[in-house]
Amino acid sequence: MLGGFFRKVAGKSSSRDVAKKRLKFTLIYDKLEVNDDVLNNLHRDIVEVISRYFEIDKDAFKMDIRRTEDRSALIVNTPILSSKRKT
Repeated sequence: MLGGFFRKVAGKSSSRDVAKKRLKFTLIYDKLEVNDDVLNNLHRDIVEVISRYFEIDKDAFKMDIRRTEDRSALIVNTPILSSKRKT
């Protein structure tokens, strides 16, 4: 399922918090009809594009989808270590 993605997003938390996040993500992704393959591909593509311009901490990369009643938002958070200079 979404196990690998959840481990990346959840970080270190209590099992209750992790379960709560997993349920929340599952409900959001089911409503948006997003499957694990799409999320993994999106994650990989975003890291690849950002890495063209910046050195980033790929292990600390986090991606989240937040939904309100009328819209969804993709939230991406990653530490930028430095910018890459064009040669």
